[in-house]
Amino acid sequence: MKNIFVGNLSFDATENSVRTMFEAYGSVDRVSIITDRDTGRAKGFGFVEMSANSEADRAIAELNGRDLDGRALNINEARPKAERSSAGGQRGARW
Repeated sequence: MKNIFVGNLSFDATENSVRTMFEAYGSVDRVSIITDRDTGRAKGFGFVEMSANSEADRAIAELNGRDLDGRALNINEARPKAERSSAGGQRGARW
């Protein structure tokens, strides 16, 4: 399974429109568009999970830079989420 980052999405993009675009390259397991927790508005990026790595690689190669709703998409394999420090921004602060 491959997790794909989809950036520079239009704020009006829907999970359905992104799914349809990727299904042209193979089976899509999941689509999630990230939204702001306070406003519920899309943040302009999301993730697509495809079970077949070869289909995912082809989708990445062919869809990166493609125009959707007037915006050139930034598509690549998602990197693991970086661990956040639990210092809360106070690292090295002196009281």
